Amino acid sequence: MWRVRRQPIFAKAGAALACLALGVYWFLQGDTRGVILAVPATLLLAAMALRDVLAPVRLATDETGITVVHGYIGRRHVPWSQIQDIKVDVSRRYGMRSEMLEIDTGDNLHIFSRNDLDASPTEVAAELRRLRQV
Repeated sequence: MWRVRRQPIFAKAGAALACLALGVYWFLQGDTRGVILAVPATLLLAAMALRDVLAPVRLATDETGITVVHGYIGRRHVPWSQIQDIKVDVSRRYGMRSEMLEIDTGDNLHIFSRNDLDASPTEVAAELRRLRQV
């Protein structure tokens, strides 16, 4: 079972509170442009933090297949037989290396980052391939 990292949840919630505080401050100052910027930022950050709290497990396995988060907080079970490919996309940009786990089920492509899994996508892909063979 792989779940989101906890630190980004606190960062998102803290950023949402900061945007809310700025929005209240700008509202009290009569700055409508500031409020127009703060409200969507607050809502977006709060929604992202709430998703991480409500659906912390992004990927789970059992003997019949995998369960992935589908949509905002829904879950979808995918049997091993429906998984067409498991791969890791590695990209380098601005001197940084990032990995994304891609699970192709034919109809859907499920993509997970290191933050979604709290583990290396390369290691998770190797574990999924091993479990798929059993």
